[in-house]
Amino acid sequence: MNTNTIEDLVAQAAAAKSASRILARLSTQVKNQALLNIACALETDHAEVLAANEKDYKAARSDGLDEAMLDRLLLTPERLRGIASNIRDVAALPDPVGETLDMRTLPNGLVAGKRRVPLGVIGSIYESRPDVTVDISALCLKSGNACLLRGGKESLGSNRALTALIHQAISRAGVPVEAVQFVDNPDRSLVEAMLKLKEYIGLLVPRGGEGLIRFVEEHATMPAVTGGIGVCHTYIDRAAKLEQAANIVFNAKVQRPTVCNALDTVLIHMDVAGECLPRIASELCSAGVELHCDHRALSILGPHHGLNAMPATEDDWGREFLSLTAAVKIVDSLDDALDHIETYGSGHSEAIVTEDYSAARRFLDEVDAAAVFVNASTRFTDGNQLGLGAEVGISTQKFHARGPMGLRELTSYKWVITGNGQVRE
Repeated sequence: MNTNTIEDLVAQAAAAKSASRILARLSTQVKNQALLNIACALETDHAEVLAANEKDYKAARSDGLDEAMLDRLLLTPERLRGIASNIRDVAALPDPVGETLDMRTLPNGLVAGKRRVPLGVIGSIYESRPDVTVDISALCLKSGNACLLRGGKESLGSNRALTALIHQAISRAGVPVEAVQFVDNPDRSLVEAMLKLKEYIGLLVPRGGEGLIRFVEEHATMPAVTGGIGVCHTYIDRAAKLEQAANIVFNAKVQRPTVCNALDTVLIHMDVAGECLPRIASELCSAGVELHCDHRALSILGPHHGLNAMPATEDDWGREFLSLTAAVKIVDSLDDALDHIETYGSGHSEAIVTEDYSAARRFLDEVDAAAVFVNASTRFTDGNQLGLGAEVGISTQKFHARGPMGLRELTSYKWVITGNGQVRE
């Protein structure tokens, strides 16, 4: 249905809640078939999706949307194949619904334990990325949840086309199309209204910039997972393999710089900075990266010409660049690196490159982030890369989920207790 008024939005939310009761009792086979239908359609019936996305992309570029957001908006046949592959991965995962946990027999003979159940309706407000429409729909369907989705105005045509594709695919599997609801009106008042629908929405997941995240934090009346802002550091320890460090830093910054798990700041131990930094800087700058360096890093790079390096400002520490820009700081010790991350990190993804076991151990133990890496790129903080198939979002909170949110993170549990006539004395 079209979302023209707040009354329409409420009707969509009510329909999603009704559909969630049906979804909660669907078999794994039916849910998986719905996902496989979506994957197949993305690969073979995507002409309308790509045409709509092309119009969205051209309009967004004309309106001056920045490069990071344009990259997130773009759909191509290759990207659609990647999304389809992720959906098949989700279909192949175990169904969490109905899983029993901690089942045991109590001294009085009661058999008690927990059974995993869907949350009901998942709401999501997001910007620019039409792939999110498919990822969230698939994860919600597999975990027995309905969803109410509100994408950004820049991707409105793409999301309408994707929603139509999803509806056709899931209806062929016997899943009610009301399970996937899309708010096809960019009016901001509908966002405010959506945040008040706690009667219908069990969990709200925003995905976007800091402004959106803060708005949801302040106005949501239902539980909300507010996170995903990624200020990501890579610390090169004195005991690092320098070639490995250079490869990790390059991948974390350059492979896809517009996403939340891309590197923002490189911290380098002073003992290896003289040897390590020129190589890292040369490789990054050859890929078009602009380096914002503290005074010690600049003094090391001084003799090296052709580098796009400039003095860092205080605003560069703790900044999510989302572009081919990185900050560089020389530190005296692991303790200094840990202190810097504690001060400027966002709790998203942090990495150390080292061959020193005790340094790696301390980093894993002391860094307070959703994902902490030893000798690997922060770009692996991703639901698909960590075996979840896809993700609804990445939480930098600690309740109720942390890090990439997959199937299990979209469920709760209820206690189930069976007896043979016991009464409490």
